[in-house]
Amino acid sequence: MAQHNAPAAHGAHDSHDSHAGHDTHASFKSYAIGFILAVILTVIPFKLVMDGSMDKGTILWIILGMAAVQILVHLKYFLHLDTSSEQRSNVIALLFTALILVIVVAGSLWIMHNLNTNMMVM
Repeated sequence: MAQHNAPAAHGAHDSHDSHAGHDTHASFKSYAIGFILAVILTVIPFKLVMDGSMDKGTILWIILGMAAVQILVHLKYFLHLDTSSEQRSNVIALLFTALILVIVVAGSLWIMHNLNTNMMVM
């Protein structure tokens, strides 16, 4: 039988459990910071809605702002996306997904608006 001496795919001493030199994995502290920020960004809009002391339009814009910030918190602290060169393909995939989502939502709203405008009154 022929013997094949092919090199290992990841090197002789490299394993899937060793993460030396990879800063993409977060620590407990990073997860705790992300969790605390996510809770704060959830409690503030909840409190504003429950109090009802502000204008509904203002509350809506605050909720949308907090939601956008919370998306960024989740991307950084839980999905570990950043602007490093190792994450470039993940960021590009995320941006493409966001673009498709915007196209689908905006197109759906446009179609529903046009249907509402052009439908016959019964």
